[in-house]
Amino acid sequence: MARFDHLATTPRGPKDLFRWRVLDRMRMHQPPREPTPEALLAPAPLRPNDGAALRAHGASLTWVGHASFALRLAGLTVLTDPIWSSRIQGVVRRLVPPGLRLDAVGPVDLVTVSHNHFDHLDLPTLKRIGPRARYVVPLGVGQTLREAGLPNVVELDWWQSHREGDLEVTLVPARHWSMRMPWTRNDSLWGGFVLRAPEGSAYHSGDTGFFNDFKDIGERLGAIDHALLPIGAYEPRWFMEPQHMNPEDARKAFELLGARTFVAMHWGTFRLTDEPVGEPPSRIRALWEEAGDDPSRLWVLDVGETRPLGQARAHPRGEGLGG
Repeated sequence: MARFDHLATTPRGPKDLFRWRVLDRMRMHQPPREPTPEALLAPAPLRPNDGAALRAHGASLTWVGHASFALRLAGLTVLTDPIWSSRIQGVVRRLVPPGLRLDAVGPVDLVTVSHNHFDHLDLPTLKRIGPRARYVVPLGVGQTLREAGLPNVVELDWWQSHREGDLEVTLVPARHWSMRMPWTRNDSLWGGFVLRAPEGSAYHSGDTGFFNDFKDIGERLGAIDHALLPIGAYEPRWFMEPQHMNPEDARKAFELLGARTFVAMHWGTFRLTDEPVGEPPSRIRALWEEAGDDPSRLWVLDVGETRPLGQARAHPRGEGLGG
């Protein structure tokens, strides 16, 4: 299988992990992490989302948690990096339940998987979705799905597209890496997806560090209505900077994309890194206020919240951006 080391971020090895997990924390004498993260992020809807809101709009977006969204576009139901499991690899516990029951989603037409890390490619969830759905994945990821009994797979290289009815799906670059086992590092590609439909467009970045290719994505694929960007899993910066954006990076990425609406993701669902669970949304909101930008262009959703798409259309690059 082809390796993608020439596209990867700066590798972090066992010595780096030991420095972060052991030495840094010994030096800093870090206090125990807050035991009630739910009180910090207040993500839960007032009642369980039964999918009614998802079906009520011609085009809509529902945050399930982490990088998982359920979208209705071009008459299709699309799931991004779906993970409904209560734990990652049986170890990392989910802090809040999925905002939408999987059985309430209805028939799933298309699933995008940005890369093969366990918090983005969750085989127990994909097996529940089943072989009816089409899976659009980066090069090399298809083998994992086919071995799990999911043969309906389309693999893409960066800038390649797949059309499903009136929906066009394009894989775009990301600054990241891949691995399922220690001996499979960068055996498969990673990336984000731009979804284009008659109702508008959505960009799901997957996992990524900040890089200037965000500008290239916006210029090559045209105006983006909704940019789904990660704002969590960023501390310590010396370890995470090549692979995960912090809120400041995500704001800069949004500006380079020239997108209309910022949709925050990748925070509050799993405790993966050292920043407080509730910090990412407060930092991105503060950046928005400092820039004097229109608050309606920043969506920090509750888990399970559904919003209609199509009303906010993308604008020429840079128009109305503060800072």
